Amino acid sequence: MPSTPARLGFFYPAEWERHHATWIGWPHNTSDWPGKFGPVPWAFGEMVRRISAGETVRILVKDATHEAAARRVLGKLALDPARVELIRVRTNRGWTRDFGPFFVRHRTRPESAILDYRFNGWAKYHDWKLDDAVPAQMARRFQHRLFPVTHKKRTVVLEGGGLDVNGRGTLLTTEECFLDQEVQCRNPGFTRADMNRVFADYLGAKQVLWFGKGIVGDDTHGHVDDLARFVNPTTIVLVQEKNGTDANYRPLAENWERVPAFRLQDGTRPEVVALPMPAPVVFNGQRLPASYANFYICNAAVLVPTFNDPNDRVALGILAELIRDRPVIGLHALDLVWGLGTLHCLTREQPAL
Repeated sequence: MPSTPARLGFFYPAEWERHHATWIGWPHNTSDWPGKFGPVPWAFGEMVRRISAGETVRILVKDATHEAAARRVLGKLALDPARVELIRVRTNRGWTRDFGPFFVRHRTRPESAILDYRFNGWAKYHDWKLDDAVPAQMARRFQHRLFPVTHKKRTVVLEGGGLDVNGRGTLLTTEECFLDQEVQCRNPGFTRADMNRVFADYLGAKQVLWFGKGIVGDDTHGHVDDLARFVNPTTIVLVQEKNGTDANYRPLAENWERVPAFRLQDGTRPEVVALPMPAPVVFNGQRLPASYANFYICNAAVLVPTFNDPNDRVALGILAELIRDRPVIGLHALDLVWGLGTLHCLTREQPAL
């Protein structure tokens, strides 16, 4: 039997645990924000400013020109330049949650490793091969052990936005993302049992809680980081739509119907807290995946996307009650969400040792 990362003592830590760094990809693919790219680098700059208050930010840039563009923005912001590293590597896009270095940490010794999984552009886009190569390149550059993620003699497609963990052995995900065999199929032929095995072997997940569908407008086809997130080892926030005429109402209600059967890795029930949805965000006739669940927990703060909506304040208040060891800060995300993702989609944590 092969020695998987879990058998060797590695696991995927919870996001609220101490970070060594956060990785982001500086924006350059204007097709992700058609006609609205101008403010996007400034939104990234504000993310870097907030995150770098408590940890290093490692920024992927594709070449010298791209690096200079990033430095022009960052140079105008009040941040510590010693906490910002720019790393030249060619990429297709900047959604590092899904293609960036996926770190696992050893339980008993100060060591982290990188998972070498497959990224295929969410089984939707054709330009993904540069992104897919990033984890192995970064493992070589930073001298990290690299674990190929395989199952049934195939390299497994994973995406960080498709799962969330409590760091104790329970993982959240959706059937829409990892089990759909017809629309944006990641791993053809893989069953629930196959994915549970992958999550156990490579992330240390002893229990997998499966939701059904994600939110409307999400072109990843069901990422859980727009739907449900752990905020501590026993508490999950789950978005809820109260407007019965909204397209999100039925699929989100179906997810809530699953909650009574959920159990954590130790057999206990999780506490599940409702997080509101903003009113529909529509731009150029397209419904966008606006969700407060796409927050990012860094060392210095919890960064929450906001949408100029009355529920902004409600969502920030709920998260502030649940996460009390660091400030909860809203960041304007109406420009970012035109790219079909926001703060969590753009960040990838590297655990401290």
